[in-house]
Amino acid sequence: MPFDTVDGEIALTLEAAHSIPRILHAGGDATGEHIEVTLSRIARAIDLQVLENHLATEIIVEGNRVKGVKACDCENGIDKEFACRYLILATGGAGQLFKFTTNPEVATGDGIALALKAGAELIDMEFFQFHPTALHMPGVAPFLISEAVRGEGGILRNMDGKRFMPEYTELAELAPRDVVARSILSEMKKTKQDNVFLDVTHLAPYRIKTRFPHIYQFCADQGLDITSSLIPVAPAAHYMIGGIRTNSWGETSVCGLFAAGECAGTGAHGANRLASNSMLEVLIFGKRIFQRIEQDSSEKEQRYEYNLQNGNIHHKLKPAKPIDNTPPLTLEALQNLLWDNVGIVRNREGLEEAVNILGSWEYVLLKPSNRQSHELTNMIITGRLMAEAALLREESRGAHFRSDFPRRSDEWLKHIITTIEKREQGDV
Repeated sequence: MPFDTVDGEIALTLEAAHSIPRILHAGGDATGEHIEVTLSRIARAIDLQVLENHLATEIIVEGNRVKGVKACDCENGIDKEFACRYLILATGGAGQLFKFTTNPEVATGDGIALALKAGAELIDMEFFQFHPTALHMPGVAPFLISEAVRGEGGILRNMDGKRFMPEYTELAELAPRDVVARSILSEMKKTKQDNVFLDVTHLAPYRIKTRFPHIYQFCADQGLDITSSLIPVAPAAHYMIGGIRTNSWGETSVCGLFAAGECAGTGAHGANRLASNSMLEVLIFGKRIFQRIEQDSSEKEQRYEYNLQNGNIHHKLKPAKPIDNTPPLTLEALQNLLWDNVGIVRNREGLEEAVNILGSWEYVLLKPSNRQSHELTNMIITGRLMAEAALLREESRGAHFRSDFPRRSDEWLKHIITTIEKREQGDV
């Protein structure tokens, strides 16, 4: 992996809420691309079988042990079934739940919904991180303006050109993401605008172009020269902190089922992920999962204890119910509902409305038959999980902010663990 260097030493950058520069990068701001290319090259070299355009639709479980997975070949609509002794869910996040997101179109919470229906425990679903600075231009999909831009000296300004972050926190632009996102939201309401601006015009143009070549080029393609013009930005859904509950070895509460990456609730991020720690998490837990599988195989399927914690809240997701006057279900309606009611700032009234509407939508859903219907179903289920957990947690902590409970409470130093309430035989 070719990380950037300066004078032969690995180059490090600063991100928000970090006390020292500790972030590696590659190709300036093309780190993700370099990682993808490196991994795909290795996958090809070892002749790893990759089934593209396939969507997992069900985890097969017998006696609380994973036995296989069902999938849909989305190109021709053929359903397939694969047997396995171990299954690792690494399905990413759920940013597509929201109207504005930095996530790709496949981030629809599929792994969360699959695990729930398989009987696995979920944890911390109320904690979802919103990135403060996504490019906000008419007709342009939100594009991540890296936190490193502020780390390198970028300044946030309102519509009048005034720097506003010092009025909200002494950490200013380098405050934690949730603080910056809420500050931007407040400033947008004050000025009655749908964006603020990120200013890097005081930095040397050469520095901007070499440190952030992708951001510079993307903005240039939209007719915006960030070396001389302000960057219009607004918050967007970014990272799911909670997810499928695992122990320190990536094991879920279903034997043989593991989870890693953004779909996993490992506890490593607390209530508010520190920038770039997601890469450390997936490297460590990915390695640990394979160590545990090798150990499990050598000891003839011995089941390792899944550690339970006392004092947590155990919540059952009940069967969906219809309500009167439910708005028509569309992807746009779903994303608007989650953005408005389960977004950066939440309250009881909005969360209760979201819970009821999502439950009603789930109740009337037809059996999914293609990628779009499977993903929409998964998004509704994942949205319900998030809204119900956010309604239960009557405090503000980390990425979860309730305007009706704006402070942290020691009474809520606990996790919300969710499982599905199984329908009994004969239930309608």
